[in-house]
Amino acid sequence: MAELRQHLIDSAQRMAAAGLNRGTAGNLSVRAGGGRAGFLITPTGMDYDALEAEDIVFMRLDGTPAGRRLPSSEWRFHRDLYVARPDAGAILHAHSPFATSLACLRRDIPAFHYMIARFGGDNLRCADYATFGTQALSDAVLRAIADRRACLLGNHGMLVLGTDLEQALALGVELETLCEQYWRACQLGEPVLLDAAEMATVLAKFASYGQQA
Repeated sequence: MAELRQHLIDSAQRMAAAGLNRGTAGNLSVRAGGGRAGFLITPTGMDYDALEAEDIVFMRLDGTPAGRRLPSSEWRFHRDLYVARPDAGAILHAHSPFATSLACLRRDIPAFHYMIARFGGDNLRCADYATFGTQALSDAVLRAIADRRACLLGNHGMLVLGTDLEQALALGVELETLCEQYWRACQLGEPVLLDAAEMATVLAKFASYGQQA
């Protein structure tokens, strides 16, 4: 598990390098111990560049931590998502500039671009606001991310599910890019949205997107 702990640290540092996080904001986790035992998560209040493997916290699915550090304050929605979503192998939460700006407007992101389908539907929802670290926030997240791989968190930031750390980071970068594009398009007027029929076509094509023969 030491190798997975270091991989989590490396991925967390890449979040900052990609512009998704600054300082100690956000958090990242990955399933561990065979998937059903629990998950590894970044500790609360620590700079990613200062992390050592022993700083990474193992969380059991009953909510009890193991290790020398306290887990991220947002461990609840990580735990609840791993329980509810077997497809989640890694979870990324960030306070990236454009996603957070839209989240502060409590805006869903509509089908202004076909890449919205990359996240499993014809829109990206914004979860209702709740205080960070609470069960109420976790409940709001579960509602907003149902049948999706990402959502915004009202007045807070973004959340992304990946099959592994690499995909979670890639989807986080894609989501922030879409949020920036939507924000910029809205400065010029009301974006033209793709209709339901076209999005259904795109969603079907995404079933094999990125796969090599």
